[in-house]
Amino acid sequence: MIDVAFLGAHVRPAATAVVIDVLRATSTMTVALSSGYERVLVAGSVERALELRADGRALAGEVDCAKPPGFDVGNSPEESATPLAAELVIATTNGAPAIVAAAAVCDAVFAASLLNLAAVVEVLAERGGDLLIVCAGTGGQITMEDVYLAGRLSAALAGERTDAARVAEAVAAAYPEPIDALQASAGSVGIIAAGLSTDIAFCAQVSITGVVPRIVRMVDDIAVLETEGSLQSGPAGASAAFVHP
Repeated sequence: MIDVAFLGAHVRPAATAVVIDVLRATSTMTVALSSGYERVLVAGSVERALELRADGRALAGEVDCAKPPGFDVGNSPEESATPLAAELVIATTNGAPAIVAAAAVCDAVFAASLLNLAAVVEVLAERGGDLLIVCAGTGGQITMEDVYLAGRLSAALAGERTDAARVAEAVAAAYPEPIDALQASAGSVGIIAAGLSTDIAFCAQVSITGVVPRIVRMVDDIAVLETEGSLQSGPAGASAAFVHP
């Protein structure tokens, strides 16, 4: 059964979960692992991320679209396209808590973005069974871009669907071009206001990498993501794929 949780707070137990935060956390995680970071450590808060500061680690994140004090880079995927260390610690307002929440109750958890759409579909199709697509949302509100991607994932997979999945598919069908869905979202307003509008165009690129981040373990309250084993490279390669459109 394919189901959609429209907010990260609505996570429920499932055999497989895929978490979406198109603008921008899961896009950044995907780029980081595609570009050479060995793993991504997902922290539930900025304070927790700062506690993880150590040699061999860089910190990425945002609070209200701004880079937190003491962090190396923000939550812009292009900033993570050049590894600064072996590991990237990331803390964001919406996507990071949604991933940590899913890891607590789901058997297998992946991270999806438009950037790795085809590869995520491949992984999910192979697994089958009970699938929960989790939209991170923004500030406790449903976001257009996350529901759009949830709908594209649902439409690409075989199996029974809940009404929530069908609603997401209808939203996706209403936007022939990904950039239109992203620009229509209230989630893009803060990004544009912060002077990061190029992130929207970047995150609207479809299937430019085959890397699929997966939670491989939890260490206390930290979700550790690495690349799903069978998909080490994508159709456009690794860091070479990340050329701004």
